[in-house]
Amino acid sequence: MKTKPFAAPYAVWMLLFTIVPIALVAAYSFTTADGALTLRNMANFLDPIYITVLLRSLGIALLCTLICLLVGYPAAYVLAQKDFDKKGVLVLLFVIPMWMNFLLRTYAWLTLLESNGLITSTVNRVIEFFGGQGNVRLLYNYGAVLMGMVYNYLPFMVLPLYTSLSRLDRRVVEAAEDLGANRSQVFLRVVFPLSVPGIFSGVTMVFMPAITTFVISRLLGGAQFKLFGDLIEQQFLFTGNWNFGSAMSLIMMVLLLLSMSIMNRYGDQEGGGIF
Repeated sequence: MKTKPFAAPYAVWMLLFTIVPIALVAAYSFTTADGALTLRNMANFLDPIYITVLLRSLGIALLCTLICLLVGYPAAYVLAQKDFDKKGVLVLLFVIPMWMNFLLRTYAWLTLLESNGLITSTVNRVIEFFGGQGNVRLLYNYGAVLMGMVYNYLPFMVLPLYTSLSRLDRRVVEAAEDLGANRSQVFLRVVFPLSVPGIFSGVTMVFMPAITTFVISRLLGGAQFKLFGDLIEQQFLFTGNWNFGSAMSLIMMVLLLLSMSIMNRYGDQEGGGIF
């Protein structure tokens, strides 16, 4: 009872910046520009063009999450080892890019991957050295967008995994070793199952921004590569159709809530939920 007054500012904040915006998005989704109730906005979403873009967004978000997991888990596992004396420096190297503005980090990749950029020019010179034609384009395609997403969201995978692995009870690992388990068995039967909550936290923290991103696809993908976030931005800023843009935002919100619910339930079954 005594904590209720301290919760009042949080309740006001949630009301003004979470509940009210969601209610406005829902209201716009089921109304026309004149304020009349309609389901046309939801029906328009069934156009094959929008479905294709949604599936593309889901696919690249899942691939980005998988790559971040495959790259981030070994990194977090090494950082969590007690005998690794450089963990503080490496953790700092993962955190430092997050201190920079998200847009600046993406612009940096735009500079590196352009025709005269450091990475593209180096790749072309290597190809020419071996007798090939150095006309490789690394910008404005699927690979550039995926690379930018992995770079920006990898710390969101590594840090939860590092936290989960560093909190493991080493006595459990030592007990498994004393019982004759080799390193592979210890990892597969002890370490990995106990790190599942960290895996689900990292997957959630990467998948949610990856599926809704639009800055990365706009800068590194160009006009030839659009994701679902780009379509929503286009409806609000360029087309001026706030009602259809709200409907698309609501659909995306529902998909995210469903995925979070499924992952949280599976995480509970594995011994720890995400939230």
